[in-house]
Order: sequence, then structure tokens, then C-alpha cells
Amino acid sequence: MFRRLSSNTDNLHLGLMLALTFSTGVVDAVGYLGLDRVFTGNMTGNVVILGMALAGADGLPIIGPVIALLSFMLGAVIAGRVLRPVKDGWTSRSTGLLTTVAVIMVALAITLIVYGSTPPQPQEYIVTMFLAIGMGIQAGTARHLGVKDVTTVVVTSTITGFAADSRLAGGKGQPWFRRGAAIVLIACGAATGALLLRLGLGWGVSLTALITVIVAILGHVGARETARRVAADVDAPTPAP
Repeated sequence: MFRRLSSNTDNLHLGLMLALTFSTGVVDAVGYLGLDRVFTGNMTGNVVILGMALAGADGLPIIGPVIALLSFMLGAVIAGRVLRPVKDGWTSRSTGLLTTVAVIMVALAITLIVYGSTPPQPQEYIVTMFLAIGMGIQAGTARHLGVKDVTTVVVTSTITGFAADSRLAGGKGQPWFRRGAAIVLIACGAATGALLLRLGLGWGVSLTALITVIVAILGHVGARETARRVAADVDAPTPAP
């Protein structure tokens, strides 16, 4: 099955980015429910929360969303800087960046599981910071891959396209599978993250780490397989006229 997927790079990248979309739902559930209503993947949510909090709405956090927003931007800057010199598509640098995200998630998961409960402030802000940095790196890497309609961290534009291109809106066709899958998977990820919170804060992060490791491995192997196939085609003898 993997060989069939790797023979079509677009489908492979779509599958991997959908997996990361699911993991983003998990992480955002952990952040919002377990870290004082902070989104570590969906920055739109943080901007809205900050706007309401600064307007004087009661009980809304300010420090956590600010840390998440700035940390996410830092992660995206790191990804952009690393990937800027290379062509679009999966490269060894993509693998390195997602491996970095996986290492961050594994370290956080172990720390949270060992600690056994939600850490007090300011340790809670440190967890928020590293989760957001990881999500920023992931989003920057996904952006470089350029899988249409799947950014892995937000589905607002995907929902807009799904509705605007529907037959009800006069559309004649759309990539409904990738759009629908992205919407459903981020929701399923959020539900899964909420359920895992009953076991502890670290278990949702552990699942995200596992997914990221698998994506990094499959993406790297798929890129090598594609490069091998291209090299074989180049070296193949030209048929005699």
C-alpha cells in the first residue's frame, strides 16, 4: 500500500498532511482544555481570545495566548529559514524539521506524564511555548509542501472552499475528499485529545508525537523512493528507433 502511495507523490503528501491535521486537533484540545484556554495550533482562536480579553471580557487569558502566538511565529520563522533555499516538496530538511517537532513533543509528553498533572504557572507557559513552537514548525513545513486545502493547523479556508464550490453555490466540482477529510479529521483529533485528557495532559501530546514520528519517517522514505525512481528513469536506456 505504501509503495502505491509513494508512486503518487501528491497522494502521499496529502495523506501525511491529513494525519498532521488530526494531530493538530489533538494538540489544540490539550491546549484549550488543559492549558487555560490557549490554542497552540489555531492562531485565529488566540487572536480572537486576545481581542476579547483586551476589551475587558471577564475570565479570558492574555499571557498564554500571547506566548502561543509569538512562539508559533518563531516556529514558522525557523521552518521558513530552513526551507527557503530548497525547492518545494519533501526534502531531507522537511524530515529534519518534523523530526524536531517530534522530539519536542516526546520531551513534553514524558515531562507531563512524569509530572502527573497540569503544571502550575509559569511552567504551564513553558509547555505552551514549546507546543506552539512545534506547531509553527509543522505549519511552515506543510506550507512549503503546498498541499492544496490542507494547512494542517486551520480549516477555515477549507470550509469556505467546501461551501463556496458546492453545487448549492453553483459549483460544478471540487476536491471534496481532501476538504471534507481535513474538516472531519481536525474535529476527530480534538475529540480524541479531549478524551485523552481524562488520562492526563501528557497522553494527547504522546499521540501527537507518535503521529509526527510516523509522518516524518513515511515522508522521508517516500521522498527517497521518488528520487530512486526518477534516477532509474534517467538511467534507463533509450529504445532504439
